[in-house]
Amino acid sequence: MKRWAWVPVVCALGWAQAENWPGWRGPRGDGSVTESIPVHWSATSNIAWKVELPGFGHGSPIIWDDKLFMLAALTQQQERCVLCLDRRDGKLLWQRTVVTSPLERKHSLNSFASSTPVTDGKLVYCTFLDQSNMVAAAYDFAGNQKWIVRPGAFSSKHGFCSSPVLFKDKVIINGDHDGDSYIVALDRATGRTLWKIPREHHTRSYCTPIIRELAGRTQLILSGDMTVASYNPDTGARHWIIQGPTEQMVASLVYNEKANLLFYTGGFPELHILAIKPDGVGDITRTHIAWRTMKGAGYVPSPASLGDYFLNITDQGTFSCYRATDGAIQWSERIGSTHASFITAGGLAYTLADSGLMTVVKPGPTFDVVARNELGEKCFASPAVSRGQLFIRGYQHLFCIGPQP
Repeated sequence: MKRWAWVPVVCALGWAQAENWPGWRGPRGDGSVTESIPVHWSATSNIAWKVELPGFGHGSPIIWDDKLFMLAALTQQQERCVLCLDRRDGKLLWQRTVVTSPLERKHSLNSFASSTPVTDGKLVYCTFLDQSNMVAAAYDFAGNQKWIVRPGAFSSKHGFCSSPVLFKDKVIINGDHDGDSYIVALDRATGRTLWKIPREHHTRSYCTPIIRELAGRTQLILSGDMTVASYNPDTGARHWIIQGPTEQMVASLVYNEKANLLFYTGGFPELHILAIKPDGVGDITRTHIAWRTMKGAGYVPSPASLGDYFLNITDQGTFSCYRATDGAIQWSERIGSTHASFITAGGLAYTLADSGLMTVVKPGPTFDVVARNELGEKCFASPAVSRGQLFIRGYQHLFCIGPQP
C-alpha cells in the first residue's frame, strides 16, 4: 500500500472530505482534489466573490481553514509581500513586506512573485529573490514574522520561482540556478539550515519537488540540473538519478499508482516526456525509463495523472491524453496558450489557458469536453481548491468560484 508523505490536511467542519490546500498543487502536490468542485461558471455566473489584488504575481493561492495566502510584488515600491485574505469574502486581512530590493532580471513571462507559499496550519513559509540571494521567511497567521534567512545564492537571467515544500520538521527548497546550485532543508521553527546538498551541473531550473512513499522509502523527486533525481528528504542523500533528458526544467512530476510510474515533462532546449519506474538505485538512465516520447511534451505547465491516463499540455496549448502504462496517445487537441498547471476532481481534468478559459475534460480514448468556462481575465497562476470552491488568480483579481460560503 503506497502512502502519501506530504503536509497534513484537515477537514473543515461540516464539509465532507473537504481538504485544505496548503501549498503548490494542493495537499498531494499534484493538483488532485478529493471533493466536488464547480464544473460550470462564467465571468458573471457562479462567482461567490471577486476582489482586486494589491501588486502582481503568478504564484498560486493557498488555503488553510478560513485564511487564504498568496505572494505579490509591488513593483513601483520594489516590495515583495505576503498577503492574507479571508477566504469567505476575499477581504484583505493583512499585508507584510518580506523584502525590499531592486527588481531582478527576469523572463518576460515570469513575475517578481511567481513562487507559491506553503503552510502547516501554524506558519506560512515563502520565498523571494533579494538581488543575488534567495530569501526564505516564515509568518504566523496574525502576520508576525517568525524568522527570515538567506540560505544561498541564486542567479538566473530568467528570474526566480522556487516554491517550498514541507516534510516533517523541514522546509525544503530547490535552489537550482546558474551558479553553485543546491537543494536546502530549513528548520520550520527557526529557519536554520538542517541539510544542504550541492547539485552537479549549475543550471537554472524551477521544478517544485513532490514527496512520495514509493518502493519502500520516502522519495523527494524533482527534475532540473540536467537530471531527474530522487532524494531522501530526511538527509538529502540521493536514491537515484537519470541523466538528462535535457537542460532546463520547470514542471513538477506526477505519480500514477495504477501503473506505478512517475511522469516527467520538460524542458529546454528539447522537450521530452518520461515514464519512470520509481524503484531504482544509483544511475538508472538506461534501466528505469518505462516509456518516452517527445510528442505533446510541455515545458512550464505541470501534468496530471488520473486513473488509466496521463495528461499533459504544452505552453502553446496542445492538450494530450496518454495511456499511462505504455504512453499510447489517445488524443491531442489545441485549446490555447497555457502556463497554469492542471487540477483533477471527480474524474475530470481542468486546464486553465492564459486567456482565462478553463476547459474541463473527461479523460478517455476520445476528447470529451464537459465544459468551457470563460473568466474574462488573463491568468498564469495555477488554481486552488477549498470547501467545494475554486480559487483562480487573474492578472488583477482573485476569483472565488462556486457556492457562497
